[in-house]
Amino acid sequence: MRSSLSATLGLALLCSPSFSAQAWNPPSTFAVRGGTSKSFTSLQNAASLVKEVDTTPIEGMRPGTSGLRKKVEVWQAVDVTNTNYVENFIQSLVDTAVEDNDGKPLDTLIVAGDGRYFNTEAIQIICRVLAGNGITNIWIPEGGIMSTPAVSAAIRTREGGRAQGGIVLTASHNPGGPGEDFGIKYNEGYGQPASEEFTEDLYKRSLELKTFKTVEGSADIDLNADAGTTFSITAESTVTIIDPFDSYLTSLRSCFDFEGLKKFCQRDGVSIAYDGMHGAGGPFAKRVLVEELGLPESSLLRSNPLPDFGKCHPDPNLIYAADLVKKMGLKSDGSADESVDFSSLPMLGAANDGDGDRNLIAGAQCFVTPSDSLAMICENWEAIPHFAKAGGPKGVARSMPSSAALDVVAEARGIPCFSTPTGWKFFGNLMSSKEMFNGTDYTPFLCGEESFGTGSDHIREKDGLWAVLAWMSILMNANKNVSEGEPLVTVKDIVKNHWAKYGRHFYCRYDYEAVESDAANQVMDLIRDSFVNGDIKSAESGELELVGAEEFGYTDPVDGSKTSNQGLILTFKYPSGDSARVIFRLSGTGSAGATVRMYLERFEKDPSKHDEAAPVALKDLADRAISLVKMADLTGRDSPTVIT
Repeated sequence: MRSSLSATLGLALLCSPSFSAQAWNPPSTFAVRGGTSKSFTSLQNAASLVKEVDTTPIEGMRPGTSGLRKKVEVWQAVDVTNTNYVENFIQSLVDTAVEDNDGKPLDTLIVAGDGRYFNTEAIQIICRVLAGNGITNIWIPEGGIMSTPAVSAAIRTREGGRAQGGIVLTASHNPGGPGEDFGIKYNEGYGQPASEEFTEDLYKRSLELKTFKTVEGSADIDLNADAGTTFSITAESTVTIIDPFDSYLTSLRSCFDFEGLKKFCQRDGVSIAYDGMHGAGGPFAKRVLVEELGLPESSLLRSNPLPDFGKCHPDPNLIYAADLVKKMGLKSDGSADESVDFSSLPMLGAANDGDGDRNLIAGAQCFVTPSDSLAMICENWEAIPHFAKAGGPKGVARSMPSSAALDVVAEARGIPCFSTPTGWKFFGNLMSSKEMFNGTDYTPFLCGEESFGTGSDHIREKDGLWAVLAWMSILMNANKNVSEGEPLVTVKDIVKNHWAKYGRHFYCRYDYEAVESDAANQVMDLIRDSFVNGDIKSAESGELELVGAEEFGYTDPVDGSKTSNQGLILTFKYPSGDSARVIFRLSGTGSAGATVRMYLERFEKDPSKHDEAAPVALKDLADRAISLVKMADLTGRDSPTVIT
């Protein structure tokens, strides 16, 4: 049985026309340290009433790979056709969770968001709906802001894992603010994203919903109250403000040597640049990197959460983290800017996304692709106490579109390796094979996605800050025998040595964002009909020969569930005999239209060719694939929105 959980976010029908990013004061949100206050406030009054409200079903509430994402105005019900949109979705989720709990009422849930526009209003509405449904304990972090990894940690460990689930208000790496995106995702009782079975049941419930429950007439919760403050919404339902950091810090301490890292950070030549992209991860980076490890606060860039992310796109890639990329001596294609003095650059650069679960890793004049980062963490597991104390990972996994760099390392080191569909929920089953299904124990576990996600089994989500600490640990270990005054081993040294040993998997991704859904589906249908189900010999001739085509499907080795239509794979052969592949997927993380993603990979063993920029090395492969699938003709796009 899936763990019972309950609600997802209830978004307010209220708009915030007076929104001002400048007026928002994030420092006060995270001021508490040490002990917690214990004040109690009743929000009930004579007019407070639990009420069951008539409603009608609304189409389109099927969650994607990581929750339900829509333009914020949809959640706000600016259009009358979306009246009760949030309430409907929450009630559908609560009903699904109760049914999943053998019909028993839910007890404890966490409600938290990444701080994007409408976060505060949404939390107020959610709490009233949860209270209307009799949820006894509702935990909210100070300020209502908490990174997704921290929510997962709190579900798993706070008060012995008392929470049955978490409602996370986030659209992840998508932009926020008026006219931009808002989302709701639900994490189940082990801290993992809701299963496909759960979200499909939720969707079906949303199509038949007739009423929702809420509390009318109660006062708003003071989200900036100190940790430990409680608020009574009804006689049965209490909100408790919690410290956003404590459970997460405990989880990170179980993985890394904080004392050793603190000493390493004091060495001459060790410096870090961290870009929080004005998302939820910034305060957690300050708490760990500055307050715990002693780095100067000047190491942090854009680390105060803002409702519109400072009008930036909070996706940690080479394009949207442009300031960090330049600071690390890199060009926008990831190649080194040789005009910059190498000695003046930070040793390590990193960025997290809107909700703090994704990461970008770079060294001085050296961009590390997410696929390479995952493989290199696996190769250097001895540097990370979480793995070292267990004798290494017992299992590793990557999303299918990620490069095979991890597979090569895992085979060499004798570690079971899995290739899964995109979506962290698939890793969750492998991590929890023994915990949830009494199956094979693959922990400690390492996993990642090409979309800048990396993590381990300390929680059940990808974890941007975990990846940063993993690379700090690798650098610390690589320099343990380097004497003071001697040149330090750099990220570039580690990367080049890895490629020399295992070869380089040239890799990049073309994203065609906000393509009309019909046009995006036409691209996929052409590939499926002409090549996967057709005759690859019908493909126009070219220097790169199309030698294979397939559609990826997955049978979960833990629970036996089957997942189909997870990506179309075209395999090519170079005149030299070397193979390459191109994968096409429609992304499920956008709020409008469709994103066509094209993933390119080519293996190169020759070290003399390893320094070429990936987009350059893969240009002929990209051109061949784009021509074959008639990308420009079908989508009207002459070039991708972004190349990463």
